[in-house]
Amino acid sequence: MLKQFSALLPLFVLGMISCQSKPASTDKKATDTVASQQPGSPDVVAKLATGPVDNAAVMARKQVPIVCYHQIRDWKATDSKGAKDYIVQIAAFKEHIKMLADSGYHTILPNQLYNYLTTGAALPKKPIMLTFDDTDLDQFTVAAPELKKYGFKAVYFVMTVSIGRPRYMTAEMVKKLSDDGNVIASHTWDHHRVDKYTHNGVFQIKGKNGKITNRPVDDWVTQIDKPTKKLQEITGKEIVYFAYPFGIWKKPVLPEIQKRGFKLAFQLADKRDPDYPLLTVRRILDSGYWSTKTFSNSVRNSF
Repeated sequence: MLKQFSALLPLFVLGMISCQSKPASTDKKATDTVASQQPGSPDVVAKLATGPVDNAAVMARKQVPIVCYHQIRDWKATDSKGAKDYIVQIAAFKEHIKMLADSGYHTILPNQLYNYLTTGAALPKKPIMLTFDDTDLDQFTVAAPELKKYGFKAVYFVMTVSIGRPRYMTAEMVKKLSDDGNVIASHTWDHHRVDKYTHNGVFQIKGKNGKITNRPVDDWVTQIDKPTKKLQEITGKEIVYFAYPFGIWKKPVLPEIQKRGFKLAFQLADKRDPDYPLLTVRRILDSGYWSTKTFSNSVRNSF
C-alpha cells in the first residue's frame, strides 16, 4: 500500500470529526470478582479474570450501555451539520451526565466489563461505561471535572499523534486522568482505518532536492504497537484496551488485534462478531442533536 505523506493531514482532520461509520456458569478459574462501585466512593480496581473465554457465554450476557463522546464544546458557525453530530454542547453534556447520576447509573471501567463478560462477575446496579475518543482538550477541561462531581470515571481512547498539539491534551494531562482512576486506552497513531493496514507498506518522503525516497512501513507497528508503547510510558500502566477509528472493523483484522494482547476492543453500533465478541464491543454515540430525554431513551433501549 503506497502512502503519501501529504495524505496524512486530511485523514487526520477527518479523524477529529468522526469515529463512526454509524446465561453461562462462572469460570471457577477467575481470579477476582468486581465489588460494587458507588458514586463518590473510592475506586474499586478490578483484577482481570484469567482462564479460557467462552464466546457463546459472552454473547449470551446482557450488553452493558457504553457511550462514546468526541468533542464537548459549544457549536461554532463553521461547524458542518455532520460535525455537530459529534459535538455535544457543554450545557447539554452537563444535563446528560446529571441525568445519569440522578437515574442511579454507576460508571464501570473495562476491567469490570471484561470480568462480567467472561465470568459473569457482579456489576453495580445500572452500570454504564463512558468513553471519549481522539484526545480533545475539552475532554480534560470540561468533561473530566463534570464527571468528577458525580464520582464517575471514564475511558479515554488516545490518538498519540495529537498529544501536545493545540486543542489536544498534553502527556501530563493524559497521565493525570490515569492517576485519577480513569482508564487510558489505545486509539492508533493518526486515526487511519484498521481494515486498511498492511505489514508491507511503503511510505514516500520527498527530499529538499525533490527526490522521492521510498521507505518500508508496517502499519500495525506504526498505528498500534508504537502508540500503545508510548501510552504505557506516559501512564506507567499496561494498555490492554482499544477503540477502532471511525468505529470501523472487518473480521480479517480481529486476529491481529487479538495478537497484540488487547482484552477488549470497542466499535460503535454494528453487530458483534460471535467469534470475537470481546473485540467487537458495541457503543452508541451521544449525538450533539439529542435532548436529555432522547439520550436517556437511547441508553436504555440500545443494548
